[in-house]
Amino acid sequence: MITRGDCETMDRTDALAAARDRFLLPADVIYLDGNSLGALPARTAARLADAVTQQWGQGLIRSWNAAGWVNLPEQLGRKIAGLLGAADNEVIVADSTSINIFKLLAGALTMAGGERGRRVILSERGNFPTDLYMSQGLNSLLGDIYELRLVDGNIENAFDATTAVALITQVDYCSGRLHDMKRLNAKAREAGTRIVWDLSHSAGAVPVALNDDGAELAVGCGYKYLNGGPGAPAFAYLAASLQRDFPTPLSGWFGHAAPFAFDTNYRPAPGIERLQCGTPSVLAMLALAVGLETFDGISMQDLRQKSLRLSDLFWTLMDAHCGPFGFSCVSPREHADRGSQLSFAHEHAYPVMQALIDRGVIGDFRQPNLLRFGFTPLYLRFADMYDAVMIIRAVMATEAWAEPRYAQRNRVT
Repeated sequence: MITRGDCETMDRTDALAAARDRFLLPADVIYLDGNSLGALPARTAARLADAVTQQWGQGLIRSWNAAGWVNLPEQLGRKIAGLLGAADNEVIVADSTSINIFKLLAGALTMAGGERGRRVILSERGNFPTDLYMSQGLNSLLGDIYELRLVDGNIENAFDATTAVALITQVDYCSGRLHDMKRLNAKAREAGTRIVWDLSHSAGAVPVALNDDGAELAVGCGYKYLNGGPGAPAFAYLAASLQRDFPTPLSGWFGHAAPFAFDTNYRPAPGIERLQCGTPSVLAMLALAVGLETFDGISMQDLRQKSLRLSDLFWTLMDAHCGPFGFSCVSPREHADRGSQLSFAHEHAYPVMQALIDRGVIGDFRQPNLLRFGFTPLYLRFADMYDAVMIIRAVMATEAWAEPRYAQRNRVT
């Protein structure tokens, strides 16, 4: 039986323990929801205060040049590229994940050129809803000429000569299942098509190797494991080999080859900059910049090793202490198949999660019956795993979750 003392020993020998000081965390909270919203970095408030009072308040419009605001999309893109195994000129920070899905999916379909017989947008039925919604909306704009084919189970067997583009999330948001990117990219190439990858639950959580794995198109968000703050800007990856000819469906002025030439006609930038659309949200980008700094000096391999140790420990403790209470883990047991989260099915998942949040163990709920726990190695401790499971056990043993107030649904779950 693992004791809290055992967990404290793990913390004393944790190579990433010092990274916790890069965040401001409430003393009475065990935060297991970094897969929905990353914790607040310690430097964010001061950085934003300076941006508001000095860069904006005193510098005014001069700060687009003097403070380098205009360069933020590319600068942050280079930082993210380093976490994704991409080249410096292949990632840009812009807009939201949903908008970037629209851009890359529309461009990829255009590049497919309406090849005869290729009329399928392929995805998984359990994919994150915004990915499916954007596909549906785009298809509607195009006159419903494509079929959105949703598969259950093994998507790699679904590629065929009818596939125009596939839209795949690397780590499933519900179960935490991790796709083999290299294998699926190879399947796509064999079928003569491309994949648009959604990295929202993998960027900053698991090692990603876009170049080595043959990826060409990808999107992701900045507010989960990248710690950029609520609604932080997203990013888009476009392989250098595609950039010069990639058709940009949203031809906003910041994607123009010379935005301040104020040409009447749109002319796309030759590189990754063409994926920009409107004016960058400077304050949001500066917050994301601090979030990305929390990875400075951190090896993604070390981060991944700790992530798996945390989740293995949590799962072991859940089996040992909460086995009689009806929890069933739906996440993959094998490390190669698992991201940085665990999801447990339970008949009363929603009120149980609300009772846990009320006691300082913050995860989240996903339909229809999942309690979801994310493991962020930069600020979580092994002792946190023990304490969280003990609180879960107490909530279940006392049936505290059955209080009527915990059954009342919030808009954000």
